[in-house]
Amino acid sequence: MKLDARNRPKRDDGKRQGVRTRRQRAAVAAVTAALLIASAPFSLAVSQAAAADLVIAVPNWPSGQATANILKIAIGKTFGLDADLRETGELNAFAGLDSGALDIHPEVWRPNLDAAIAKYADEKKTVVLAKRGVAAWQGLCATEDAEKAGITSVADLSDAAKGALLDTDGNGRGELWIGAATWTSASIERVRAQSYGYAANLDLVEAEEDVGMAAVDAAVATGRPMVFACYAPHNVFELHKVTRLNEPAYDKAKWQIAPGSDPLWIEHSKAATAWPPSEFHIAWSAPFAAKHADVAAFLENVDLTPDEVTAMTYALQVERTPAATYAEGWVADNAERIKGWAKP
Repeated sequence: MKLDARNRPKRDDGKRQGVRTRRQRAAVAAVTAALLIASAPFSLAVSQAAAADLVIAVPNWPSGQATANILKIAIGKTFGLDADLRETGELNAFAGLDSGALDIHPEVWRPNLDAAIAKYADEKKTVVLAKRGVAAWQGLCATEDAEKAGITSVADLSDAAKGALLDTDGNGRGELWIGAATWTSASIERVRAQSYGYAANLDLVEAEEDVGMAAVDAAVATGRPMVFACYAPHNVFELHKVTRLNEPAYDKAKWQIAPGSDPLWIEHSKAATAWPPSEFHIAWSAPFAAKHADVAAFLENVDLTPDEVTAMTYALQVERTPAATYAEGWVADNAERIKGWAKP
């Protein structure tokens, strides 16, 4: 996956000084203007957040984007509260919940964010994680052409000849999309690649999900073998015949992920094993729950299913439905169910 000595007339010192002064003034003016322009969106976001009753984090994957919009509309209709949406990375979202800059996160994945959960929910108690979660799984998948070429297990990725079948840029090394750069799962996939050994002959590619899924579409369309990081619920299993690579079952003793506080946590981690059982939950800040106990109870009752999450990803990623548009329709179709979430 290709992811992309001058000759000048001499001036006297006075003229040189004048030119330098004008240039310095121009540079200062340019920097000042740039700072004003750059700060405008931030100032706007701050003023919008101040005007809103709450702020919901928006992750950079389809189901999280859809759920954030669904919660915004449902909370607005049910409780009359105006919510702002703010795009943010996973770890920044936890810091925002901790500081009060954010109130709700729509999709917190475990075990990916267990370290953040331990820090903010268990120790500091500034974040609350919903007890109800959506069952999920994570791993590596192969297209049908990759499977036909003999790539059926994680062990096959350490075979240089098989790895070369995944090469798209002509350097002799295969490429493997491991997720977006801001995803904790991408870092863990890097750990797994180092632990299993296939990082030695594959280039691990980090890119936004739209780019990764477009590469899968292209690979299937052209009959090119491809292996990529995958998770479920997700629409890719509805679109294409892809299979999960075989690997040793999850072994707690071999899943040794160093704490994120360690700046070299990836190098200090080991994970030559399958992912643990996974799930994701809604989370919210403790101060927000204290102020809006009714909304916190509502969030605890949200009961999305894996099939519904798959439908969200299909609508946003394949049909290109805007998240806000999808959410409006979803809330309208599930009005009675949403009323049930609001019941004590």
